[in-house]
Amino acid sequence: MATAARIETIGIGESVAQRAMVDALGIPADSPGATAPLAIVRLIEEGLPVSALDRVACIVLPEDPAGLRNRLVARATAARIRRSPTQRLSTEASERVARLARVWGRAVEVWKTPAGARAFLDRAHPLLEGRRPLDVVVSTDAGAQVVEAILGRLQHGSAA
Repeated sequence: MATAARIETIGIGESVAQRAMVDALGIPADSPGATAPLAIVRLIEEGLPVSALDRVACIVLPEDPAGLRNRLVARATAARIRRSPTQRLSTEASERVARLARVWGRAVEVWKTPAGARAFLDRAHPLLEGRRPLDVVVSTDAGAQVVEAILGRLQHGSAA
């Protein structure tokens, strides 16, 4: 397959970005089919475990995971979820967490290391009017798409 969109794979049909996203969400790699795109959609619809919120926040912003957690899910809401028997996020909160994990995966794929991905996400970017990619991703899905487009341009050698 000789296309510009071809991405490096680490398993049959699994990209570096997909693996980094799944790792960030805490989905076990050895769960058969658990990393398939529709399986992830199902997990989001059912509500990710609150541990996914904690894990993503710690991986993406280890110097301030609590601050990032509170931006993704309000502190009071997270506390209420932790007291519930299921300890599952709402679909909406799960979407926010998965969105950040998805962009994280893409950043790791482009920058090759978690440190490189963190540096990109935490540094103001001129194509984002001086905003940090992390802030844009957390704000809306449209923002995440803009950041993913920048990452795509970086990966394929376009000016970004």
